[in-house]
Formats: sequence, C-alpha cells, structure tokens
Amino acid sequence: MNIEHPGKTPRRAVFLDRDGTINEEKDYLHRIEDFAFIPGVPAAIRRLKEAGFLVIVVTNQSGVGRGYYSMEDVDRLHRHLQDELVASGTTVDAFYVCPHHPTEGVGSFLRDCACRKGKPGMLFQAAAEHGIDLEGSYMVGDKAADIEAGEDAGCRSLLVLTGYGARESRKVPEEDVPRFASLVEAVETILRHHGEAPG
Repeated sequence: MNIEHPGKTPRRAVFLDRDGTINEEKDYLHRIEDFAFIPGVPAAIRRLKEAGFLVIVVTNQSGVGRGYYSMEDVDRLHRHLQDELVASGTTVDAFYVCPHHPTEGVGSFLRDCACRKGKPGMLFQAAAEHGIDLEGSYMVGDKAADIEAGEDAGCRSLLVLTGYGARESRKVPEEDVPRFASLVEAVETILRHHGEAPG
C-alpha cells in the first residue's frame, strides 16, 4: 500500500491512538478545555521524532457519527493538541480520523467502513500518503481494536495500560502483545529496540 518514492527508503512510523494513549480518556472528548496530555507524552513524542520516526495519530471518533459533535470540533481539538506539542518542541506529522459507526451512526456516518479500528484502513491510507514501511512501524493504543488494526496492517502492536488499557488487556493475548504503563515506557522500548535513529 506504500507509494513508491524513487531514491527514498520507506520511512518508519509510530501510529498512536489518541484518547487514552496521548491524552487522558474522557468519553467523547471534543472540548479544548477538557483536553489534558497523559504525563510525559509530549517528551515521548519528541524523542520519537528525534529518532527519525514519523508520528501519526489514528483515531476513531464515532461521536461525530452519532451527532454528538462535528468534524470541525475534532479539527479544532487537533489544532490545540498540535499547538501544545509545538510548545514542547515537537509535532505530530498527521491526523487520521474515522467518524463512522456501523450501528449508531447518523445519515452518511452509518457505515461499516474500512477505516474504523480494529480495521487497518487509516494505517494503510497513511502508509500510502507518507511512504511508510508498515512492517518496520508500530501501533500503540489502549484498546484491543488498536492492537488488531496494527496487526492487520503488518505493524508491531503495543498496548498501554492508560485509558481503557487495563480493562482491555484481558482481550489481548499477553504472549503476543507487550504491555506498558504508558506511552512513555512504550517509546523507551521502541527506541531501545532500534538502538539508533532509523533512516
């Protein structure tokens, strides 16, 4: 699914779930005043970027599909998230959002789509648009759906125990998927595994 970039080696990425992985879990988060990073996350993202990884957010936002808030609200929150990261000396490279729900969506959002995690559609789209080597990349999230999406895309999947992670861990085979207290510890392992900045 990668776009060929003549003369360029496909890049590695770390795909991040948003709610419960980057920021504190709050049901149907869409207001800036309710946003708060999980401690240590901006510095962890900065370390990934300094090591040469793309950092890409892939997030299910069925609250849009259910009519609770709009895509404009999501975009506004993501601009705030990005501004906060810039203040910490880093950025996210891209945001991918699935607004659909297969049974509770309203109007055109009522869809059994290919982009809603646990399907890998958002990861495939990002790989095509950014020239990403999925087999050399990671998916980090707090739900079984994140793990499934990453595995189906060919990434290595890591579960964090923030957000819904502690509850969801029983759904994920422990022998196959490493668990980490938070994104901070997951990033430590990713960087230690590579030993040096990837190309």
